[in-house]
Amino acid sequence: MNLPKAIQELIEYLKRLPGIGQKSAQRLAFHILNSPNQEMLGLGKAILELKENLVICPICQNVSDRSPCTICSDPSRDKKIICVVEDPLDMIAIENSGFRGLYHIIGGAIAPNLGIGPEDLKIKELIQRLEQSEIEEVIVATNPSVEGEATALYLQKIVSPLGIKITRIARGIPMGGDLEYVDELTLSRALEGRKEY
Repeated sequence: MNLPKAIQELIEYLKRLPGIGQKSAQRLAFHILNSPNQEMLGLGKAILELKENLVICPICQNVSDRSPCTICSDPSRDKKIICVVEDPLDMIAIENSGFRGLYHIIGGAIAPNLGIGPEDLKIKELIQRLEQSEIEEVIVATNPSVEGEATALYLQKIVSPLGIKITRIARGIPMGGDLEYVDELTLSRALEGRKEY
């Protein structure tokens, strides 16, 4: 279809967003085209401010509008427990669970097939932080993927010599799930992590 260049360019940019394919990008582009100018000016302003006004917290590596972030500067947090996650979305999920400790965002997972090694993540910053604080427990909350497991094993290897307790979040069967539909690895991990009544 022969679309005006401006629409084609917008579609190409929208397709770069995660989860947006050709058809979704086209729908969004035409939605933007048909939206009131004031609404789109607000969207554009919000995107610009997002890039201009956010910083990376020098302590936990989270995105924030202040330095240090609100979590790192909150005196009511348990300063002896730190939860290591891959990205800010993982931190939000843990935070929504009611966790009241600190966080460290490493910025991904070890994935040699993608050329991502430990030196590409914020692991060195984590170790420096652990050496300079009174952290008693590190909770590793990387994703239950091959890369997440590799990262968890690597973290265990480098944190253990520091004499700090290191734990891994439990993995298992989700509430409401049927055993017959659960994959073998998840079922195996659920059996390994069983608890006594």
